[in-house]
Amino acid sequence: MITPVPSHPAALIKTQKTKVLVIADLHIGWEIALSERGIHVPTQMPKLLKKLKNLISVYKPEKLLVLGDVKHTVAKAEIGEWQDIPDFFNQIKKTVPEVCIIRGNHDGNLEPLLPEKIKILPATGVAIGDVGFFHGHRWPSPTLLKCKTLVMGHVHPVVVFRDPAGFRITRQVWIKASCDNIKLTKVLLQKHKIKIEETPEKALMKNYKIKPKTRQLFIMPSFNEFLGGRPLNKRKASERIVGPVLRSDAVNLEKAEAYLLDGTFLGTLNQLKNLS
Repeated sequence: MITPVPSHPAALIKTQKTKVLVIADLHIGWEIALSERGIHVPTQMPKLLKKLKNLISVYKPEKLLVLGDVKHTVAKAEIGEWQDIPDFFNQIKKTVPEVCIIRGNHDGNLEPLLPEKIKILPATGVAIGDVGFFHGHRWPSPTLLKCKTLVMGHVHPVVVFRDPAGFRITRQVWIKASCDNIKLTKVLLQKHKIKIEETPEKALMKNYKIKPKTRQLFIMPSFNEFLGGRPLNKRKASERIVGPVLRSDAVNLEKAEAYLLDGTFLGTLNQLKNLS
């Protein structure tokens, strides 16, 4: 089972063997992009570090899993990242036995910035128990179809509300969407160049020895709340869909449910359009 951490952009997953704390989208070094535009903001890394260390202290996981985008620059690393990222993970690895990172689209050349024993996993994802995790900028591995639930980051989901006076309120949210597992199986096999001779289910069994079970997908809010996010209740669908899985017909975003970090159900994205 995966359980959102109340009032925090994080989740816990417990199996018979381990307890894992999951976060997404740290974007350490995001302040650099602002400084290039003449806006100077001190590094916010210590605040992210403090928040994460507090969660680890309270929930005592055996593993930390980061769903990509540890750093903010895409293909290179800026001077501030060379200091903040090693400092961040040197502190974190003192508090949790194992740290794993699923590579995100901002994680080019990440390896030189990380201390020893921090594991980098492929962007195609990893399964923990009955839950599959991936970043979201690339197609996940078909092996994750054995999981009933998929979890991704990448999107930084928020919803936006406007009142009659024009005031704009933005809140981070969890998104829960239903998946058509046959359509998802078909598209993942095609994207991974697996030939479908009869049905997607038979092709998946032939090539991976698993049955498709995926029924739902969660989009995690960004752990770095300073970044803001992408409003998913925008009227134009083209403005809010990010990532190949979400653009496929296999995920029903229109009827996806939005929840605040404290668990409050807001409604479906289709219902929330009128409030954006």
